[in-house]
Order: sequence, then C-alpha cells, then structure tokens
Amino acid sequence: MTYQQIDFIFPFIVLGYGSLMTFVLNIRPLAELAERRLPPQLLQQMNVHRTFAVISLVIGALWSLQNIWFKNL
Repeated sequence: MTYQQIDFIFPFIVLGYGSLMTFVLNIRPLAELAERRLPPQLLQQMNVHRTFAVISLVIGALWSLQNIWFKNL
C-alpha cells in the first residue's frame, strides 16, 4: 500500500471513529448502562471522549469530502 492510498483512506477512518463514538455516546440507554456499570474514573474518561468524537466527526467529514472532491478533478 502506497502512502497516497493511506492518505486517501485515513480521513474515512477518522470519520468512522467520530461517527461511531458520537452515535454510541449519545444513545440514552447506552449512557445509562455505562453510568450504572462503569467505575467513575472510566465514566469521566468516556465523557471526555464525547468532545473528541464530535470533533473527529466534523473534521473527518470535511476531510473525506475534500479527498473525494479533489480525487475526481
């Protein structure tokens, strides 16, 4: 695999992480389950990842669209 192929695929990985984490962290039944079963330290770490997931979602979406757009030019 060349670095051009990796450079094209990486934004989609960022987008996938952001969308998956945002989806999982914002579903109320999963959040309630986490609050009941996870230790407080891990729950705090999970809430910190909520912001990172939204940032990854936005940046990954824009970066992926840019790659698709410039690939077709």
